Amino acid sequence: MKRISTLYTILLVLICSELGAQNSELQLRYFGTAGWEIKDGQVTVLVDPYISRLKLGAGPSIHPDDSRKSYSRNDYFESDTVLIDELITEADFILVHHSHFDHLSDVPYIAKKTGAKVIGTESTTNVLRAYGIPREQLYTVKGGEDYQFENFSVKVIPSIHSPLNKKLYFDSRIIPADVKAPMKISEFVEGGSLMFLARFEDHDVATMGSMNFVERELQGVQADVLLAGVNFSRLDIYKYTERLMKLTGFPETVIPTHWDNFRVPYGFSQQRAIDAKLKPFIEEVKAVFEDARVIIPEHLKIITIKN
Repeated sequence: MKRISTLYTILLVLICSELGAQNSELQLRYFGTAGWEIKDGQVTVLVDPYISRLKLGAGPSIHPDDSRKSYSRNDYFESDTVLIDELITEADFILVHHSHFDHLSDVPYIAKKTGAKVIGTESTTNVLRAYGIPREQLYTVKGGEDYQFENFSVKVIPSIHSPLNKKLYFDSRIIPADVKAPMKISEFVEGGSLMFLARFEDHDVATMGSMNFVERELQGVQADVLLAGVNFSRLDIYKYTERLMKLTGFPETVIPTHWDNFRVPYGFSQQRAIDAKLKPFIEEVKAVFEDARVIIPEHLKIITIKN
């Protein structure tokens, strides 16, 4: 009888160990733009979850087969709540890099739906309060903060936005505390930029919301997964990929983010962006760290990072 009890105990320990190993795997799902769902079996973290992918503006970014309603920047933003409800059922935290519409505009609906804690700049939390998100869900940060939660910790890293408009881009505006909802697309100004080091049980993920960084703020950051901003504006930054890889500790897994055409729906081809942006970036990474695993994410497909 004692032997049976001992065997049962050993079996139970093995089963629990196996379940623990499965739970500690990291799963990432790409929403497009800089949007992600990251979970490890204990916590679900969303990063810049922009789901609505509005048909905005004109030109080559708009596909002729996209029959959806067209928007201009003077229109009020409208979340695709049906699609959001299909894709997002839960979240514990939402990390917001900056307050442009393609990062923040769906967050009010998602935060209200899930009750997730939102970490972002003053502009970000001003928008969320305008949309009725209670203060207890909001963490207003500037960069430099380091929070420990029950199953997750996050370091907030000061950053800067991509050098848009022929390197002339700088926007010092913030979204004021008295902003009113609903907001026009043009009202979602940058409001300052951040990076995050999201620490899960077995993995540290460095996240980016654009194609730029502050070198001194990344000193000492060690990540095994890097969500690297990859768009043409990175080409305006001196040795962008080489410096980024070195500063983040030569992460084993590199996944490009903010590279897709986010003005077309899910399911439309992104091959043009893959050929023009991602293939050269992969070559840049390999030139710096040949052993790095660079994963090209597909919209809504799960990427599993083993321990």
